[in-house]
Amino acid sequence: MSRADKVAEEIKREVGMIVQQEVRDPRLGFTTITHVELTPDLRFARIFFSVYGDQKQWEDTQSALEHAAGFIRRILGERLGLRYVPEILFKIDHSSEYSIAIEQRLEDINKDKEAVVRPGKRKNATKKTTRRVKKKK
Repeated sequence: MSRADKVAEEIKREVGMIVQQEVRDPRLGFTTITHVELTPDLRFARIFFSVYGDQKQWEDTQSALEHAAGFIRRILGERLGLRYVPEILFKIDHSSEYSIAIEQRLEDINKDKEAVVRPGKRKNATKKTTRRVKKKK
């Protein structure tokens, strides 16, 4: 694990705690910091977050995080002890929406498969039956 990866994990943990405990903005709601991408020189951090809610909630949360970025960066500087505290950019993480959509599609496919199999029919149509042949004497 590189130094940038270690610092990114530390930033993720600290920003999550700062957002939950110290930023007093009602627009934040159920915000989760999902991951952090840090440049190799540790100067810029892209912090990805997800929110429970609709599109408006996502936009409000991003606005609140961008508004609090300076405060969050200052607290990070105090806690991390880095020479340079990275510039922070917040991005919405759509991976949770994507995974929910994929799960829903897989469930729909399974329901369609179950509807095709009729009662009384063999479920495993690829299984072959063998016949016994009597030997002639």
